[in-house]
Amino acid sequence: NFAKIMSEAIENRNAEVKAKKEAKNAYKSRYESRKRANYEAPSSELSEEKKACLENFVRIKRKKSVILLGYSGKNYYGMQRNPDVQTVEEELLSAMLKHNWITADAYKLPQSIGFQRAARTDKGVSAVRQLVSLKLPLDLNVAALNSDLPREIRVFAVKTVTQGFNSKNDCMARTYTYTLPTIALSNHAGKEASMDTYRVPMDILQRFRCLLKVFEGTKNHHNFTIKKEYLDPSSNRYILSFTCDDPFVIDGVEFAVLRVKGQSFMMHQIRKMIGLTLSIIRGHSDSKVLEAAFSAVKMNIPRAPGLGLVLDTLHYDRYNRRYGSDGIHTPLLWDEYEEEIQKFIREEIHPIITGTEIKDKPILEWLEYLSTHDFSDKLTEDTESNDE
Repeated sequence: NFAKIMSEAIENRNAEVKAKKEAKNAYKSRYESRKRANYEAPSSELSEEKKACLENFVRIKRKKSVILLGYSGKNYYGMQRNPDVQTVEEELLSAMLKHNWITADAYKLPQSIGFQRAARTDKGVSAVRQLVSLKLPLDLNVAALNSDLPREIRVFAVKTVTQGFNSKNDCMARTYTYTLPTIALSNHAGKEASMDTYRVPMDILQRFRCLLKVFEGTKNHHNFTIKKEYLDPSSNRYILSFTCDDPFVIDGVEFAVLRVKGQSFMMHQIRKMIGLTLSIIRGHSDSKVLEAAFSAVKMNIPRAPGLGLVLDTLHYDRYNRRYGSDGIHTPLLWDEYEEEIQKFIREEIHPIITGTEIKDKPILEWLEYLSTHDFSDKLTEDTESNDE
């Protein structure tokens, strides 16, 4: 009896499997028939819309690529695309759509082509070597694209990269510069010193450089951004170097360039680092405040204006070591474009920064605000007038 029951069960199971297989084959046959009918239908039987789509359809081969670009951020609400405001990405995407670098669908949803910026620069912040990774066609005309971009935005080069490359995640470090009139280092109120005649004394400059070096290393920067807590692991940031170049004079006004290199930066971080350092060097705060800022004590740190901040260099050392000499890809180094980059800096970046400072003197207005800044006033943390 047991053998008979098992035999019947096996026969029933085999019958079920056979029935499912026949049903699947029947469905597949009907699907293939409909598919052939669609493809083999005479053009007269197709709708006008479908015929137009078939006639215009051309499959374009795309590869993961990077775009190297620079821009003056004075008139833009940052790099990242935002509705109802002027952004660098909106200008770039619009130009790429016009020149068929991307499709209309990709313009609406850039994530569909892997669009990723290396660094998000905020309102008023410029960049000279920003990088965007995305899928692009192979045959591109950079000069034609630039002709439809505003003069303050410039694409320097396009390179193909590995399929898994991400301009943000694969970036090992970022270098920013900050250009400011040296009168910001004066311990006088702005109205008591003239930008045209002030020259920073060497001892003040050396002390300023020493204060900048305090930021180097891994420290908790929860006070140098917004909406971060001391115990949040992401508040810890590694600063490789923070320096100040020797001053130079333009149209009678002395300027200095600060350079900070770090693994990554949070919103407002660099501007707040500079704001606190200037507050100390001008005598509004004690140097002990700098060390306290890295502790759990919550304080409201002033942030310097965004005008002088520039994303200078993105560092892809690990990628370059692994793929730069594999015979297929090229390292993400831009020496061959440096002359064009420097020309863009001279014409579109530095004149805007130094020219605005010389003409409108926004730094003096900010220094006046700095003298009255309350480090304990948490209510103004997100509502300062010098917004990014």
